[in-house]
Amino acid sequence: MKVNLITREYPPEVYGGAGVHVAELVRALRPTLDVTVRCFGAPRDEPGVFAYSVPDELKDANATLATLGVDLQIAQDVAGADLVHSHTWYANGAGHLASLLHGIPHVITAHSLEPLRPWKAEQLGGGYRISSWIEKNAFESADAVIAVSDGMRRDILRAYPSLDPGKVETVYNGIDLAKWKPVDDPDLVRALGIDPDRPSVVFVGRITRQKGLPYLLRAAQQLPPEVQLVLCAGAPDTKEILAEVEAGMAELARERSGVVWIDRLLGQHELSAVLSVATTFVCPSVYEPLGIVNLEAMACGAAVVGTATGGIPEVVDDGVTGRLVPIEQMQDGTGTPIDPDRFVNDLAATLIEVTSDPQTAAKYGAAGRIRAEKEFGWDKIARETQRIYDSLV
Repeated sequence: MKVNLITREYPPEVYGGAGVHVAELVRALRPTLDVTVRCFGAPRDEPGVFAYSVPDELKDANATLATLGVDLQIAQDVAGADLVHSHTWYANGAGHLASLLHGIPHVITAHSLEPLRPWKAEQLGGGYRISSWIEKNAFESADAVIAVSDGMRRDILRAYPSLDPGKVETVYNGIDLAKWKPVDDPDLVRALGIDPDRPSVVFVGRITRQKGLPYLLRAAQQLPPEVQLVLCAGAPDTKEILAEVEAGMAELARERSGVVWIDRLLGQHELSAVLSVATTFVCPSVYEPLGIVNLEAMACGAAVVGTATGGIPEVVDDGVTGRLVPIEQMQDGTGTPIDPDRFVNDLAATLIEVTSDPQTAAKYGAAGRIRAEKEFGWDKIARETQRIYDSLV
């Protein structure tokens, strides 16, 4: 079977969970399938991977129109494939057009949903209406839609009620357990500005509304003075959200020591070392279909404190691998807490509970590694994905 997999992100240009997912899925599928990758960005050296740049005429256009310019080139080149599989709205347009043009099935993996990310209008302007239109048409016409969690599947069917539920299946995100494992490298951690002998709360993620960073920064004001806050955070969506995080970090740094912000993309070994010394990893997202970074933390033996939203409760076993923080959210697509102060206080209380009991935190971390091994290996995910392909070709 010849599969063309379409994605905006692909190594080395990876900035989020979707890019990690695609890279690992391709690696797991290639032993049994003929997989060609078509991605955005600079040329890649990897065989079977083709990269596409924005056409010169659209380099100064709205980002959504520039994306469509890339999609059109990809759709043309999919000729000869038996099936096309797209990831995120950036690639959904190419997948949908390729399916129409070449008469082949289109599979979508949903990593997020535009109707549940209205803050993207801050970044895209009127282009957000176009990205929403692209996603809606692609989803409603797709032959199969893969949700990365049951929570995500519910969101898809709520956002697109005309979709046949029989076409929407859950296949979890995964983790490379040989790559992601505990790393004992205290000198490296110190070089990054982190004291491995102090308790720490670690956040890893993009600076975007859905990740809930402003709530975490407020909650961190309540942490005991010996607890470090470590942000591995970059790729801001907008200048406004970056400025908000900068102000919050500056305020914390004035009040306490151990406030560390690493704004570059850490290598896998570096990040594993940081996660391995964390007393707890924190995922304060207000929208999170699953969260590969939670799996990375678990695989490195870190306890996880996460918001009880989206697919996070399917990853974090409350009281076993970490703790879930309750949240009541607006149903307007923003995910905004109905009572932000309550959410901040609950988040702070949970972080204090875990960081104040390092023995229990270590038990959570050990249980998390076992859960990652049992439920989220890429070999299992590749088999389930190929089963969906086989049902269509």
